[in-house]
Amino acid sequence: MRKFPFILVLFFFLASLSFACREEQKVDISHTLDSSHMPSMSTRNISTLISDSGITQYKIVAPLWNIYDEADTPYWFFPKGLYLEKFNAKYEVIATVAADSAKFFKNERLWRLDGNVEMTKVPNELFLSPQVFWDQRRQMIYSDTFIHIENDSHIIEGTGFESDENLGAYRILHPNGIFPVDRDKI
Repeated sequence: MRKFPFILVLFFFLASLSFACREEQKVDISHTLDSSHMPSMSTRNISTLISDSGITQYKIVAPLWNIYDEADTPYWFFPKGLYLEKFNAKYEVIATVAADSAKFFKNERLWRLDGNVEMTKVPNELFLSPQVFWDQRRQMIYSDTFIHIENDSHIIEGTGFESDENLGAYRILHPNGIFPVDRDKI
């Protein structure tokens, strides 16, 4: 009877050795993953400043920012929306952009803003559209969808829109209506 605990311990020791000496099997899943469809970086709740030549130009705020550097055409994706502020040389906000989602095609320097795109320009202009493109290389903002523009004197609606990137010189390609507004009576 005294040998029974010793035999039991020896049995468990030998059993654990047999499990430990098994050859380890590795599973290679890298061949099934396509890195071009996976973000190389994903960041939540971001608020960042972007500068050009040492001067702060923009502030970006977004709940989710995915970077796809391995894609054929590298891009940043903001699937849960984006808010952007543009600053002048005195760091005053001169324009804002908000969209339900956004993509920035890095090599082309092209933004595609989708869903309830709202752009404002100081002092009092509002631009609304379901989709807007901002080509930073050509310094141009454009859309081929519905556009609604409000300022102090009128409301303009139409389809198709082109503007400089400061929203200063713009035109509606197919206007549907220009409505004068007398803000003093409102």
